[in-house]
Order: sequence, then structure tokens, then C-alpha cells
Amino acid sequence: MKTAIVETVFGKARGYEEKGVQIWKGIPYAKPPIGPLRFRPPELPEPWAGVKDCTQFGPIAWQPPVELMDFLGNPAENMDEDCLNLNIWTPGADGERRPVMVWIHGGAFANGAGSAPSYDGSAFAKNGDVVVVTINYRLGALGFLYLGEMGGEKYEASGNCGILDQIAALKWVKENIAAFGGDPDCVTIFGESAGAMSVAALLSSPAASGLFHKAILESGAANFTATPERAAKNTRRILETLGLEKKDVAKLAEVPAKNLAEAVNSLPFMSLLPVTDGIVLPEHPERALENAAKDIPVLIGTNKDEYRLFTVFDPVWKRQDPKEMQDVFQKTFAKYWDALSAKITDPSAFTQELYDRIMTYFVFTGPALKLADTRAQTGEKVWMYQFDWESPVYNGTLKACHALEIPFVWHTLEQPGTENLTGNAPGRHALADRMHQAWIAFAQNGDPNCSLLPEWPPYNTRQRPAMIFGQDCRVEKDPHQAERALWGGLGE
Repeated sequence: MKTAIVETVFGKARGYEEKGVQIWKGIPYAKPPIGPLRFRPPELPEPWAGVKDCTQFGPIAWQPPVELMDFLGNPAENMDEDCLNLNIWTPGADGERRPVMVWIHGGAFANGAGSAPSYDGSAFAKNGDVVVVTINYRLGALGFLYLGEMGGEKYEASGNCGILDQIAALKWVKENIAAFGGDPDCVTIFGESAGAMSVAALLSSPAASGLFHKAILESGAANFTATPERAAKNTRRILETLGLEKKDVAKLAEVPAKNLAEAVNSLPFMSLLPVTDGIVLPEHPERALENAAKDIPVLIGTNKDEYRLFTVFDPVWKRQDPKEMQDVFQKTFAKYWDALSAKITDPSAFTQELYDRIMTYFVFTGPALKLADTRAQTGEKVWMYQFDWESPVYNGTLKACHALEIPFVWHTLEQPGTENLTGNAPGRHALADRMHQAWIAFAQNGDPNCSLLPEWPPYNTRQRPAMIFGQDCRVEKDPHQAERALWGGLGE
């Protein structure tokens, strides 16, 4: 294995070369956020002497076990509070100035890792002559527990430690990526699910201004944030779970990181979110993006059947009990039940199919359209896509579910475990070629058009064109028109 040594601002790092790609793993981009730095903004890493071995992935953020994440191939070992590290794939640390792509992983802000096999950057480096960076950032209570109300000024940004970690990683990239053959003035941030929501937060945060130049949001937009009031309520629940009172906020510093990670399970799914704290996020990203992130092209899209991933293994839908299924609708849409039940008058219509369609629109498609509309109306360049390719596994029940597009974008279909999600149908490689090259083109030029696809016009609010990625790729005008008309006002 050929080694590769690069001098960073903080010391020399040893990587290795594999099949023409140079790789570094586990490079620290910030000081370990432990002890007095828990719940605090990240600080610059300490310089080191000698040559640091960066040939193994670093620790990942503490996170509770989640079966769905295991199914998606998320690594669940080597967890540590000292997790602020990144990984680099480059065609060569040779002084060239290549486009840089920085990936922010998903996982509901509570799970995930930059070292997942699907995020192997070798194909991007080889096929696109780009430098790829994947990062770990603080998750769950360690990354998004808002202590500003109880802990005062010292902890005013604690609800956004995970976002501040991402910003610290981008600052590291700006200062160091040239040594790895990357161009610090041509950085694309991209992410999926909570990673895409993080991209929206970064687009709207003044603290991230100037650190990136293009943005890709896969299956996530700008709608998921918490107000300080809601975030403080979550904090009180976590304290209660840990047997602490409001006055004991200082004792959180002594709670084992594993216990803090697992305490998140006492909250409803995806409760700990970036906080509109007036500092890191001065206002809600959906509003901020009416004026922020000027001249940053955006590529945004969703999968046709996003929510199927979250219902496919749920026994409620297998039992097919009409009363039970209607109860799920009523509980999920409690606030909007009157409006929803007025649209659905036939009790037999309360099916998994309908539930998935509404939730896909409500959680993913609608917010993505809203962000695209905002960008287009302010004269910014934005392109939209929809991923329609359906997985054949589990007799096709997964459909075009959440996270399915990732190995196509990354061209990591051959990574171990990926066939569990995609199956091994022969046509999938041609689609991976197309998506992969579109993302490369966007990183290079701020425009996803490439020779493998039909012409892909920028999004506008008149025709709403979107590239449909399926067995055949084509542009459709306003593919969400029917859903928008039916469900568009549901959450307003």
C-alpha cells in the first residue's frame, strides 16, 4: 500500500493510495469536544508533532442503536465523544485545484457516520476528478440539546453544536484542502435527509457564509428546525429521563456520553433539531433563504416514495385492520384531521399507500418545492429532480424509498451490503452513471447538465421542470401538480 503524506495547518498526515485514489481517514478538524467543551462550540485542533497516521476511520458520534440504520449499512461501532474528524478521497495531493465536494450524512440528527460504505468517495475522485470530504459531527443530545434557557450565555449556541461542527469542518477544508489537490474556492456541500436539512441550515447561517459555493439537498429541505421554546421543552424531558432537575443542568457535563445518546429515545422521533437560536440560525431557514446565500446554485430533489422506508416493516400495515389504519392517520395528522378527513370520505382509502403518499409530500416533497420556489423567485439558479427507480428487493415493496438514491449518486452499488437495498438488477449501473455524472457536473460548473442526460432546464415557478431519474431519465413539467393541489395546504 503506497503511503501519501500531506502537511496540513496542524501537522503532517499520512494517508494511503488505493487503485489510483489517495485516501486519508480520521483527520481531526477540531479539538475533542469533551470535558468543559461538551455542549460548547468546537475549537481549533491542537497541532501535532511528527506524522499522524490517518489510514483508519476515526470514531463516530455516540448514537443509540437503530435497526433501520443497520439496514442502511450505517457503521455502529467505534463510538466516542471525540468524534470530530473527516475523511478525504482525492485523485492526487499534487497542487492541482479540483472541485471539492463535502458530504454531510443523514440519520435524523441522531445517527449516521461519514464512514458508511455508501459514502466511499473513490468513484467521484476517479470519474470526476474531484476531491471528496466526508465528516462526522456531534449528534443527538451532544449535538442539538438546547441549554440556552437553563444554562445562560455560556450555552446559548448549544442547540446547534452539530451545525457549528459542520462549519468548523468547512473552515478546515478552506484552509487545508489545497494541500490535497482541491480548490477552496470551488466547494459544493451536499447531504441527504438530516444532511440535506443541515445544508439548508448552512445556506441560511451567516457563520457559514463564504465557506462553500454550491449546494445539493437530497430528500431534505429548510423546514425542520426547533424554536428555543420547543427545544427547551425537549431539554426538560431529557433531564427528567436522566433523573435530573432544571437546576442540575451543570451535572449534564458528568453524564456518560452513551447515556446522553440513549436518552434521546425518550423523545418522539426526530425531536432534537437545529435551533433558531438567534445566533447560529438568526431566523427560520425558510425565511432566511429569501435573502441569504446569494449566487449559490442549488440542486434539490426527493424520492418518489420517500416514506415507504419508514412504513415497510411496520406490522400495522401488514395486519390490514381498517380501524387500526384509520387510527394511524388520525394520530399522525391530529392537527389537520378535519381538513384531511374532509378530503378522504371513503374509510377504505386509509391505506399504507395513501399514508406514504401524504407523508412523502408533507415531510419531503412539499418542503423541497417550497425551497425551490423561494430560490427561483429570488432569481437564484436551482435545479430540481425526482428519483423514481424502484428497488426490486422485498418483492418491490420498498419502491423508490428514502435513501435509495445514495449509492446511485456515489456510484457505490458494489459496496458490501448495498444489494440489500438495491437488489442486483442489471439496469441499475446505467442509472448510477447518469446521476453520478450529473452531480459531478454540478460540482464542476454549478449546473447538472451532462452528456448522459437529456437537457435539464433550471427550475422555475411557471413550468416547474424536474429531471425524473428512473429506468429512463426525462424532464417532466410540474410532476407534483396533483399532490400539490390535494395536500399542499395541509400543513399550513
